[in-house]
Amino acid sequence: MTTLGVSIIALLMLLSLLPASTLQAGSNDRPNIIVIMADDLGYGDVSCYGAKAITTPNIDRLANEGIRFTSGYCSASTCTPTRYSLLTGTYAFRKQGTGIAPPNSPTLIPAGTVTLPSLLQSAGYNTAVIGKWHLGLGEGQPNWNGDLKPGPLEIGFDHCLLLPTTNDRVPQVYVNDHRVENLDSSDPLWVGNKKPTEDHPTGVSHRSTLRLDWSHGHNHSIHNGIGRIGYYTGGHAARFRDEELADRWVNDSVKWIEQNRDEPFFLFFSSHDLHVPRMPHERFQGTTSLGLRGDSIAQLDWCVGELTDALDRLQIADNTLIVFCSDNGPVLDDGYKDEAVEKLGDHKPAGPFRGGKYNVYEAGTRTPLIVRWPGKVQPAVSDQIVCTIDLAASLSSLVGVPLPNDEACRDSFDVSDALLGKPGAVGRPHLIQQDNGVKGNFGFRVGNWKLHRYGAKNTYNVELHMKNSAIEPFQLFDLQTDPMETKNVIDEHPEIARQMKEELDTLIKQGHSRPISQTAPTKTPS
Repeated sequence: MTTLGVSIIALLMLLSLLPASTLQAGSNDRPNIIVIMADDLGYGDVSCYGAKAITTPNIDRLANEGIRFTSGYCSASTCTPTRYSLLTGTYAFRKQGTGIAPPNSPTLIPAGTVTLPSLLQSAGYNTAVIGKWHLGLGEGQPNWNGDLKPGPLEIGFDHCLLLPTTNDRVPQVYVNDHRVENLDSSDPLWVGNKKPTEDHPTGVSHRSTLRLDWSHGHNHSIHNGIGRIGYYTGGHAARFRDEELADRWVNDSVKWIEQNRDEPFFLFFSSHDLHVPRMPHERFQGTTSLGLRGDSIAQLDWCVGELTDALDRLQIADNTLIVFCSDNGPVLDDGYKDEAVEKLGDHKPAGPFRGGKYNVYEAGTRTPLIVRWPGKVQPAVSDQIVCTIDLAASLSSLVGVPLPNDEACRDSFDVSDALLGKPGAVGRPHLIQQDNGVKGNFGFRVGNWKLHRYGAKNTYNVELHMKNSAIEPFQLFDLQTDPMETKNVIDEHPEIARQMKEELDTLIKQGHSRPISQTAPTKTPS
Protein backbone atom coordinates (compact mmCIF):
# COMPACT_ATOMS: atom_id res chain seq x y z
CA MET A 1 0.00 0.00 0.00
CA THR A 2 1.30 3.43 -0.87
CA THR A 3 2.20 6.04 1.70
CA LEU A 4 -0.71 8.16 0.39
CA GLY A 5 -3.12 5.26 0.89
CA VAL A 6 -1.92 4.71 4.47
CA SER A 7 -2.35 8.43 5.18
CA ILE A 8 -5.92 8.44 3.87
CA ILE A 9 -6.84 5.36 5.94
CA ALA A 10 -5.28 6.92 9.03
CA LEU A 11 -7.21 10.13 8.45
CA LEU A 12 -10.49 8.23 8.03
CA MET A 13 -9.84 6.28 11.24
CA LEU A 14 -9.15 9.54 13.10
CA LEU A 15 -12.35 11.14 11.78
CA SER A 16 -14.37 8.12 12.85
CA LEU A 17 -13.32 8.74 16.45
CA LEU A 18 -14.52 12.34 16.46
CA PRO A 19 -18.02 13.16 17.75
CA ALA A 20 -20.69 13.84 15.17
CA SER A 21 -20.96 17.46 16.29
CA THR A 22 -17.28 18.02 15.46
CA LEU A 23 -17.67 16.50 12.02
CA GLN A 24 -20.73 18.53 11.14
CA ALA A 25 -19.98 21.85 12.84
CA GLY A 26 -18.76 23.52 9.67
CA SER A 27 -21.24 21.96 7.28
CA ASN A 28 -23.67 24.08 5.31
CA ASP A 29 -26.71 22.55 7.00
CA ARG A 30 -25.52 24.11 10.25
CA PRO A 31 -26.31 27.75 9.74
CA ASN A 32 -24.89 30.74 11.50
CA ILE A 33 -27.54 31.91 13.98
CA ILE A 34 -28.38 35.46 15.01
CA VAL A 35 -31.08 36.17 17.59
CA ILE A 36 -32.07 39.85 17.57
CA MET A 37 -34.09 40.69 20.67
CA ALA A 38 -35.81 44.06 20.81
CA ASP A 39 -36.74 45.60 24.16
CA ASP A 40 -40.38 46.57 24.92
CA LEU A 41 -41.40 46.27 21.26
CA GLY A 42 -45.13 45.70 20.85
CA TYR A 43 -46.94 43.52 18.30
CA GLY A 44 -48.23 46.64 16.55
CA ASP A 45 -44.99 48.65 16.65
CA VAL A 46 -43.59 47.55 13.27
CA SER A 47 -45.12 48.00 9.85
CA CYS A 48 -45.09 44.32 8.87
CA TYR A 49 -47.42 43.72 11.83
CA GLY A 50 -49.75 46.55 10.89
CA ALA A 51 -48.17 49.79 12.13
CA LYS A 52 -49.18 52.81 10.02
CA ALA A 53 -47.58 55.71 11.88
CA ILE A 54 -44.06 54.33 11.41
CA THR A 55 -42.28 52.24 8.80
CA THR A 56 -39.67 49.60 9.57
CA PRO A 57 -38.26 48.54 6.17
CA ASN A 58 -35.43 46.37 7.49
CA ILE A 59 -37.62 44.40 9.89
CA ASP A 60 -40.22 44.18 7.11
CA ARG A 61 -37.55 42.70 4.84
CA LEU A 62 -36.99 39.88 7.33
CA ALA A 63 -40.73 39.22 7.33
CA ASN A 64 -41.00 39.34 3.54
CA GLU A 65 -38.11 36.90 3.15
CA GLY A 66 -39.03 34.62 6.06
CA ILE A 67 -41.86 33.50 8.31
CA ARG A 68 -43.87 36.05 10.25
CA PHE A 69 -45.53 34.40 13.26
CA THR A 70 -48.88 35.74 14.42
CA SER A 71 -48.72 33.66 17.62
CA GLY A 72 -45.08 34.28 18.46
CA TYR A 73 -44.43 34.85 22.16
CA CYS A 74 -41.88 35.61 24.79
CA SER A 75 -42.44 33.83 28.10
CA ALA A 76 -42.81 36.83 30.41
CA SER A 77 -43.94 40.42 30.19
CA THR A 78 -40.75 41.87 31.68
CA CYS A 79 -37.16 41.65 30.53
CA THR A 80 -35.20 39.67 33.13
CA PRO A 81 -37.49 36.61 33.24
CA THR A 82 -37.83 36.49 29.45
CA ARG A 83 -34.07 36.65 28.94
CA TYR A 84 -33.53 34.01 31.62
CA SER A 85 -36.03 31.73 29.89
CA LEU A 86 -34.59 32.36 26.42
CA LEU A 87 -31.12 31.28 27.51
CA THR A 88 -32.04 28.44 29.91
CA GLY A 89 -35.14 27.05 28.20
CA THR A 90 -36.81 27.05 31.62
CA TYR A 91 -39.62 29.26 32.89
CA ALA A 92 -38.17 31.94 35.12
CA PHE A 93 -40.87 31.57 37.77
CA ARG A 94 -39.26 28.24 38.68
CA LYS A 95 -36.27 30.10 40.17
CA GLN A 96 -36.39 32.62 43.00
CA GLY A 97 -35.00 36.08 42.28
CA THR A 98 -35.68 36.17 38.55
CA GLY A 99 -37.96 39.22 38.67
CA ILE A 100 -36.60 42.52 37.39
CA ALA A 101 -32.96 42.37 38.45
CA PRO A 102 -31.57 45.27 40.55
CA PRO A 103 -28.26 46.96 39.68
CA ASN A 104 -26.21 44.84 42.08
CA SER A 105 -27.83 41.51 41.27
CA PRO A 106 -25.55 38.47 41.34
CA THR A 107 -25.65 36.15 38.36
CA LEU A 108 -29.05 34.52 37.95
CA ILE A 109 -27.83 31.66 35.74
CA PRO A 110 -25.23 29.57 37.63
CA ALA A 111 -21.99 28.65 35.92
CA GLY A 112 -22.25 25.37 34.04
CA THR A 113 -26.00 25.58 33.46
CA VAL A 114 -27.08 24.00 30.18
CA THR A 115 -28.08 26.95 28.02
CA LEU A 116 -28.78 27.81 24.40
CA PRO A 117 -25.22 29.13 23.89
CA SER A 118 -23.60 26.18 25.67
CA LEU A 119 -25.53 23.72 23.49
CA LEU A 120 -24.44 25.53 20.35
CA GLN A 121 -20.90 25.85 21.69
CA SER A 122 -20.79 22.07 22.06
CA ALA A 123 -21.66 21.83 18.36
CA GLY A 124 -18.61 23.87 17.43
CA TYR A 125 -20.20 27.30 17.30
CA ASN A 126 -18.40 30.49 18.27
CA THR A 127 -20.79 32.37 20.54
CA ALA A 128 -21.25 35.98 21.63
CA VAL A 129 -23.79 38.19 23.37
CA ILE A 130 -23.64 41.90 22.58
CA GLY A 131 -26.07 44.33 24.16
CA LYS A 132 -28.27 44.39 27.22
CA TRP A 133 -27.70 41.65 29.82
CA HIS A 134 -29.82 42.29 32.96
CA LEU A 135 -29.23 38.80 34.34
CA GLY A 136 -26.76 39.64 37.09
CA LEU A 137 -22.99 39.31 37.33
CA GLY A 138 -20.72 37.72 39.90
CA GLU A 139 -21.31 35.92 43.17
CA GLY A 140 -23.06 37.73 46.00
CA GLN A 141 -22.93 40.94 44.01
CA PRO A 142 -20.84 42.25 41.11
CA ASN A 143 -17.18 43.10 41.71
CA TRP A 144 -17.30 46.21 39.55
CA ASN A 145 -13.57 46.92 39.95
CA GLY A 146 -12.42 43.36 39.38
CA ASP A 147 -13.46 40.23 37.52
CA LEU A 148 -17.20 40.15 36.87
CA LYS A 149 -17.75 36.43 36.97
CA PRO A 150 -19.53 34.16 36.80
CA GLY A 151 -21.40 35.71 33.92
CA PRO A 152 -22.05 35.04 30.23
CA LEU A 153 -18.67 33.40 29.64
CA GLU A 154 -19.45 30.78 32.27
CA ILE A 155 -22.69 29.66 30.60
CA GLY A 156 -21.57 29.15 27.02
CA PHE A 157 -20.63 32.51 25.50
CA ASP A 158 -17.10 32.97 24.17
CA HIS A 159 -17.40 36.76 24.17
CA CYS A 160 -19.65 39.44 25.59
CA LEU A 161 -19.97 43.21 25.37
CA LEU A 162 -22.69 44.17 27.79
CA LEU A 163 -24.84 46.83 29.27
CA PRO A 164 -24.81 45.05 32.64
CA THR A 165 -28.35 45.84 33.79
CA THR A 166 -30.80 48.01 31.87
CA ASN A 167 -30.11 51.62 31.06
CA ASP A 168 -32.57 53.16 33.50
CA ARG A 169 -30.56 51.39 36.20
CA VAL A 170 -26.98 52.20 37.15
CA PRO A 171 -24.17 51.91 36.12
CA GLN A 172 -23.79 53.28 32.57
CA VAL A 173 -20.68 51.29 31.65
CA TYR A 174 -19.74 48.50 29.24
CA VAL A 175 -18.65 45.10 30.48
CA ASN A 176 -16.22 43.56 28.01
CA ASP A 177 -15.87 39.86 28.82
CA HIS A 178 -15.02 39.90 32.56
CA ARG A 179 -14.13 43.55 33.14
CA VAL A 180 -15.65 47.01 33.05
CA GLU A 181 -14.20 48.58 29.93
CA ASN A 182 -11.90 51.63 30.26
CA LEU A 183 -12.12 51.62 34.05
CA ASP A 184 -9.48 53.82 35.71
CA SER A 185 -8.19 52.18 38.90
CA SER A 186 -7.66 55.64 40.44
CA ASP A 187 -11.40 56.32 40.05
CA PRO A 188 -13.07 53.13 41.30
CA LEU A 189 -16.68 52.40 40.50
CA TRP A 190 -19.16 52.12 43.38
CA VAL A 191 -22.76 50.96 42.93
CA GLY A 192 -25.36 50.90 45.70
CA ASN A 193 -29.00 51.33 46.63
CA LYS A 194 -28.51 54.15 49.15
CA LYS A 195 -27.39 57.71 48.48
CA PRO A 196 -23.61 57.69 49.12
CA THR A 197 -23.35 61.23 50.54
CA GLU A 198 -25.79 63.90 51.60
CA ASP A 199 -24.78 66.17 48.73
CA HIS A 200 -24.82 63.47 46.01
CA PRO A 201 -26.80 64.93 43.06
CA THR A 202 -30.05 63.12 42.33
CA GLY A 203 -33.04 63.53 40.08
CA VAL A 204 -34.88 65.00 43.06
CA SER A 205 -32.29 67.46 44.34
CA HIS A 206 -31.10 68.51 40.87
CA ARG A 207 -34.28 68.07 38.87
CA SER A 208 -33.90 71.42 37.13
CA THR A 209 -30.65 70.21 35.52
CA LEU A 210 -32.21 67.17 33.85
CA ARG A 211 -32.60 67.12 30.08
CA LEU A 212 -35.06 64.20 30.32
CA ASP A 213 -37.38 64.60 33.30
CA TRP A 214 -38.77 61.68 35.27
CA SER A 215 -42.45 60.95 35.82
CA HIS A 216 -42.10 58.28 38.50
CA GLY A 217 -39.02 56.75 40.04
CA HIS A 218 -35.83 57.14 38.00
CA ASN A 219 -34.66 59.97 40.22
CA HIS A 220 -31.53 58.66 41.92
CA SER A 221 -28.04 59.19 40.45
CA ILE A 222 -27.83 61.41 37.39
CA HIS A 223 -25.78 60.53 34.32
CA ASN A 224 -25.86 62.27 30.95
CA GLY A 225 -28.56 64.58 32.26
CA ILE A 226 -30.90 61.67 33.04
CA GLY A 227 -31.92 60.30 36.43
CA ARG A 228 -31.55 56.56 37.02
CA ILE A 229 -32.62 53.81 39.41
CA GLY A 230 -29.90 53.26 42.00
CA TYR A 231 -26.77 55.16 42.93
CA TYR A 232 -23.20 55.13 41.69
CA THR A 233 -20.00 57.10 41.91
CA GLY A 234 -16.64 56.93 40.15
CA GLY A 235 -15.83 55.09 36.94
CA HIS A 236 -16.11 58.30 34.96
CA ALA A 237 -13.73 57.24 32.18
CA ALA A 238 -15.81 54.09 31.66
CA ARG A 239 -19.19 55.79 31.34
CA PHE A 240 -20.93 55.99 27.95
CA ARG A 241 -23.43 58.33 26.30
CA ASP A 242 -26.92 56.86 25.92
CA GLU A 243 -27.01 58.07 22.33
CA GLU A 244 -24.07 55.86 21.36
CA LEU A 245 -25.30 52.47 22.64
CA ALA A 246 -26.76 51.20 19.39
CA ASP A 247 -23.82 52.33 17.27
CA ARG A 248 -21.33 50.64 19.57
CA TRP A 249 -23.22 47.36 19.63
CA VAL A 250 -23.75 47.31 15.88
CA ASN A 251 -20.11 48.11 15.14
CA ASP A 252 -18.81 45.46 17.53
CA SER A 253 -21.32 42.90 16.24
CA VAL A 254 -20.27 43.46 12.64
CA LYS A 255 -16.57 43.17 13.58
CA TRP A 256 -17.27 39.96 15.50
CA ILE A 257 -19.20 38.50 12.57
CA GLU A 258 -16.33 39.39 10.24
CA GLN A 259 -13.85 37.66 12.55
CA ASN A 260 -15.98 34.51 12.80
CA ARG A 261 -17.42 34.29 9.30
CA ASP A 262 -15.46 31.13 8.41
CA GLU A 263 -16.85 29.02 11.25
CA PRO A 264 -20.45 28.63 12.45
CA PHE A 265 -21.36 31.35 14.90
CA PHE A 266 -24.18 32.29 17.25
CA LEU A 267 -24.76 35.97 18.03
CA PHE A 268 -27.31 37.14 20.57
CA PHE A 269 -27.82 40.78 19.62
CA SER A 270 -29.65 42.09 22.67
CA SER A 271 -30.94 45.54 21.79
CA HIS A 272 -31.93 48.19 24.34
CA ASP A 273 -34.33 49.89 21.92
CA LEU A 274 -36.98 50.87 22.85
CA HIS A 275 -36.59 50.62 26.62
CA VAL A 276 -36.43 53.77 28.74
CA PRO A 277 -34.65 56.09 28.90
CA ARG A 278 -35.38 56.46 25.22
CA MET A 279 -32.42 58.43 23.96
CA PRO A 280 -31.52 57.27 20.44
CA HIS A 281 -28.64 58.76 18.52
CA GLU A 282 -29.14 62.36 17.45
CA ARG A 283 -29.49 61.35 13.80
CA PHE A 284 -32.71 59.48 14.68
CA GLN A 285 -34.21 62.07 17.00
CA GLY A 286 -37.20 63.78 15.40
CA THR A 287 -37.39 61.34 12.47
CA THR A 288 -40.83 59.98 13.42
CA SER A 289 -44.12 61.48 14.57
CA LEU A 290 -44.13 59.35 17.72
CA GLY A 291 -41.46 61.18 19.70
CA LEU A 292 -38.46 59.46 21.25
CA ARG A 293 -40.29 56.14 21.45
CA GLY A 294 -40.90 56.13 17.71
CA ASP A 295 -37.38 57.40 17.05
CA SER A 296 -36.06 54.42 19.04
CA ILE A 297 -38.06 52.06 16.82
CA ALA A 298 -36.42 53.70 13.81
CA GLN A 299 -33.00 53.13 15.42
CA LEU A 300 -33.86 49.48 16.11
CA ASP A 301 -34.81 49.03 12.46
CA TRP A 302 -31.49 50.60 11.44
CA CYS A 303 -29.66 48.08 13.65
CA VAL A 304 -31.42 45.23 11.87
CA GLY A 305 -30.46 46.71 8.52
CA GLU A 306 -26.80 47.08 9.48
CA LEU A 307 -26.60 43.43 10.54
CA THR A 308 -28.34 42.10 7.43
CA ASP A 309 -26.26 44.36 5.18
CA ALA A 310 -23.11 42.92 6.78
CA LEU A 311 -24.29 39.39 6.04
CA ASP A 312 -24.93 40.37 2.43
CA ARG A 313 -21.54 42.04 2.09
CA LEU A 314 -19.77 38.99 3.55
CA GLN A 315 -21.85 36.68 1.32
CA ILE A 316 -23.04 34.57 4.25
CA ALA A 317 -26.70 35.63 4.36
CA ASP A 318 -27.87 32.38 2.75
CA ASN A 319 -26.25 30.37 5.52
CA THR A 320 -27.46 32.53 8.39
CA LEU A 321 -30.70 31.96 10.29
CA ILE A 322 -32.08 35.10 11.93
CA VAL A 323 -34.67 35.12 14.68
CA PHE A 324 -36.17 38.55 15.39
CA CYS A 325 -38.18 38.87 18.61
CA SER A 326 -38.93 41.07 21.63
CA ASP A 327 -38.50 40.52 25.36
CA ASN A 328 -42.01 41.74 26.21
CA GLY A 329 -44.83 43.91 24.98
CA PRO A 330 -45.18 47.68 24.89
CA VAL A 331 -45.23 50.36 27.56
CA LEU A 332 -45.65 54.10 27.10
CA ASP A 333 -44.81 56.19 30.18
CA ASP A 334 -42.33 53.91 31.94
CA GLY A 335 -40.81 56.54 34.19
CA TYR A 336 -39.74 59.43 31.97
CA LYS A 337 -41.56 62.39 30.40
CA ASP A 338 -40.61 61.56 26.82
CA GLU A 339 -44.00 62.29 25.18
CA ALA A 340 -44.71 58.62 24.41
CA VAL A 341 -48.31 59.19 25.49
CA GLU A 342 -48.77 62.69 24.12
CA LYS A 343 -47.48 61.82 20.62
CA LEU A 344 -49.14 58.40 20.34
CA GLY A 345 -51.90 59.58 18.00
CA ASP A 346 -53.62 56.65 16.27
CA HIS A 347 -50.64 54.33 16.69
CA LYS A 348 -51.54 51.05 18.44
CA PRO A 349 -48.39 49.54 20.01
CA ALA A 350 -50.30 46.43 21.15
CA GLY A 351 -51.80 45.86 17.70
CA PRO A 352 -55.11 43.97 17.87
CA PHE A 353 -54.52 42.80 21.43
CA ARG A 354 -54.97 44.09 24.96
CA GLY A 355 -52.35 44.68 27.62
CA GLY A 356 -48.61 45.21 27.44
CA LYS A 357 -45.51 45.12 29.57
CA TYR A 358 -46.02 43.97 33.20
CA ASN A 359 -49.22 41.94 32.63
CA VAL A 360 -50.39 38.62 31.20
CA TYR A 361 -52.89 39.89 28.68
CA GLU A 362 -51.90 38.87 25.17
CA ALA A 363 -50.00 42.04 24.27
CA GLY A 364 -47.72 41.51 27.26
CA THR A 365 -46.07 38.49 25.65
CA ARG A 366 -47.44 38.14 22.09
CA THR A 367 -44.90 40.16 20.15
CA PRO A 368 -43.26 40.24 16.71
CA LEU A 369 -41.41 37.00 16.00
CA ILE A 370 -39.83 36.45 12.59
CA VAL A 371 -37.52 33.73 11.27
CA ARG A 372 -35.44 34.20 8.11
CA TRP A 373 -33.10 31.68 6.50
CA PRO A 374 -32.81 32.34 2.74
CA GLY A 375 -33.29 29.22 0.64
CA LYS A 376 -34.28 27.11 3.65
CA VAL A 377 -37.30 29.00 4.99
CA GLN A 378 -39.94 29.94 2.48
CA PRO A 379 -41.75 33.27 2.95
CA ALA A 380 -45.00 32.70 4.83
CA VAL A 381 -47.25 33.79 7.66
CA SER A 382 -47.75 31.19 10.39
CA ASP A 383 -50.30 31.00 13.19
CA GLN A 384 -48.44 28.23 15.03
CA ILE A 385 -47.70 28.93 18.71
CA VAL A 386 -43.95 29.37 19.22
CA CYS A 387 -42.04 31.08 22.01
CA THR A 388 -38.55 32.39 22.59
CA ILE A 389 -38.20 29.84 25.40
CA ASP A 390 -38.27 27.18 22.65
CA LEU A 391 -35.10 28.41 20.95
CA ALA A 392 -32.87 26.32 23.23
CA ALA A 393 -34.43 22.96 22.32
CA SER A 394 -35.25 23.95 18.74
CA LEU A 395 -31.91 25.42 17.67
CA SER A 396 -29.90 22.69 19.40
CA SER A 397 -32.05 20.12 17.60
CA LEU A 398 -31.48 21.94 14.33
CA VAL A 399 -27.70 21.59 14.67
CA GLY A 400 -27.88 17.98 15.87
CA VAL A 401 -27.18 18.40 19.59
CA PRO A 402 -29.66 16.59 21.86
CA LEU A 403 -30.56 17.96 25.27
CA PRO A 404 -28.29 16.12 27.71
CA ASN A 405 -30.92 15.20 30.30
CA ASP A 406 -34.45 15.86 31.51
CA GLU A 407 -33.27 18.63 33.83
CA ALA A 408 -31.94 20.69 30.94
CA CYS A 409 -34.21 23.29 29.32
CA ARG A 410 -37.24 21.93 31.17
CA ASP A 411 -39.83 24.08 29.41
CA SER A 412 -38.30 24.35 25.94
CA PHE A 413 -40.13 22.49 23.17
CA ASP A 414 -38.47 21.43 19.94
CA VAL A 415 -40.59 23.40 17.48
CA SER A 416 -37.82 23.63 14.88
CA ASP A 417 -40.06 22.32 12.11
CA ALA A 418 -42.61 25.05 12.83
CA LEU A 419 -39.87 27.70 12.99
CA LEU A 420 -38.64 26.55 9.59
CA GLY A 421 -42.15 26.43 8.15
CA LYS A 422 -42.12 22.75 7.24
CA PRO A 423 -45.46 21.43 5.88
CA GLY A 424 -47.70 20.03 8.60
CA ALA A 425 -45.44 21.21 11.41
CA VAL A 426 -47.11 22.29 14.64
CA GLY A 427 -45.95 24.59 17.39
CA ARG A 428 -46.04 24.08 21.12
CA PRO A 429 -49.23 22.59 22.64
CA HIS A 430 -49.52 25.17 25.42
CA LEU A 431 -47.82 28.21 26.89
CA ILE A 432 -47.57 29.67 30.38
CA GLN A 433 -47.20 33.46 30.42
CA GLN A 434 -45.99 35.31 33.51
CA ASP A 435 -45.67 38.94 34.53
CA ASN A 436 -42.55 40.04 36.44
CA GLY A 437 -42.54 36.81 38.43
CA VAL A 438 -43.23 38.50 41.76
CA LYS A 439 -47.02 38.73 41.94
CA GLY A 440 -47.80 35.18 40.84
CA ASN A 441 -49.96 36.22 37.90
CA PHE A 442 -50.12 33.75 35.02
CA GLY A 443 -51.73 33.38 31.64
CA PHE A 444 -52.17 29.88 30.25
CA ARG A 445 -52.91 29.37 26.57
CA VAL A 446 -54.00 25.97 25.23
CA GLY A 447 -55.19 26.12 21.65
CA ASN A 448 -57.47 29.15 21.46
CA TRP A 449 -58.41 29.02 25.14
CA LYS A 450 -56.66 31.40 27.53
CA LEU A 451 -56.91 31.18 31.33
CA HIS A 452 -55.79 34.05 33.57
CA ARG A 453 -54.79 33.25 37.15
CA TYR A 454 -54.11 36.17 39.48
CA GLY A 455 -52.31 35.32 42.69
CA ALA A 456 -52.15 39.03 43.54
CA LYS A 457 -55.79 39.75 42.55
CA ASN A 458 -54.58 42.82 40.67
CA THR A 459 -52.69 43.64 37.50
CA TYR A 460 -50.90 46.60 35.94
CA ASN A 461 -50.72 48.59 32.70
CA VAL A 462 -53.63 46.76 31.07
CA GLU A 463 -54.64 49.72 28.89
CA LEU A 464 -51.04 51.01 28.57
CA HIS A 465 -51.66 53.38 31.46
CA MET A 466 -49.45 52.73 34.47
CA LYS A 467 -52.28 51.94 36.86
CA ASN A 468 -53.10 48.99 39.09
CA SER A 469 -56.40 47.28 38.36
CA ALA A 470 -58.28 45.01 40.73
CA ILE A 471 -59.22 41.78 38.99
CA GLU A 472 -60.97 38.46 39.56
CA PRO A 473 -58.68 35.59 40.58
CA PHE A 474 -59.57 33.60 37.43
CA GLN A 475 -60.73 34.59 33.95
CA LEU A 476 -61.25 32.57 30.77
CA PHE A 477 -61.15 33.90 27.22
CA ASP A 478 -61.71 32.42 23.76
CA LEU A 479 -58.96 34.01 21.66
CA GLN A 480 -60.59 32.80 18.45
CA THR A 481 -63.60 35.07 18.93
CA ASP A 482 -62.18 37.53 21.46
CA PRO A 483 -58.48 38.27 20.81
CA MET A 484 -58.80 41.47 22.87
CA GLU A 485 -59.70 39.43 25.99
CA THR A 486 -62.66 41.61 26.87
CA LYS A 487 -65.34 38.95 27.54
CA ASN A 488 -64.70 36.63 30.47
CA VAL A 489 -66.53 33.36 29.62
CA ILE A 490 -65.53 31.37 32.69
CA ASP A 491 -69.15 31.00 33.82
CA GLU A 492 -70.22 29.69 30.40
CA HIS A 493 -67.43 27.08 30.23
CA PRO A 494 -66.83 25.82 33.79
CA GLU A 495 -65.47 22.43 32.69
CA ILE A 496 -62.85 23.94 30.39
CA ALA A 497 -61.84 26.33 33.17
CA ARG A 498 -61.56 23.46 35.63
CA GLN A 499 -59.37 21.42 33.29
CA MET A 500 -57.10 24.35 32.60
CA LYS A 501 -56.77 25.31 36.26
CA GLU A 502 -55.73 21.77 37.11
CA GLU A 503 -53.30 21.53 34.21
CA LEU A 504 -51.69 24.89 34.97
CA ASP A 505 -51.30 23.93 38.61
CA THR A 506 -49.70 20.63 37.61
CA LEU A 507 -47.27 22.22 35.17
CA ILE A 508 -46.18 24.76 37.77
CA LYS A 509 -45.77 22.24 40.59
CA GLN A 510 -44.09 19.41 38.68
CA GLY A 511 -41.13 21.62 37.71
CA HIS A 512 -41.25 21.10 33.97
CA SER A 513 -43.63 21.38 31.04
CA ARG A 514 -41.54 19.78 28.31
CA PRO A 515 -42.61 16.14 28.14
CA ILE A 516 -40.19 13.67 29.66
CA SER A 517 -40.41 9.91 29.88
CA GLN A 518 -43.63 9.68 31.90
CA THR A 519 -45.36 12.88 30.79
CA ALA A 520 -47.56 13.51 27.76
CA PRO A 521 -48.19 16.92 26.17
CA THR A 522 -51.25 18.88 27.19
CA LYS A 523 -54.28 18.41 24.96
CA THR A 524 -56.68 21.14 24.01
CA PRO A 525 -59.61 21.08 26.46
CA SER A 526 -62.70 19.53 24.94
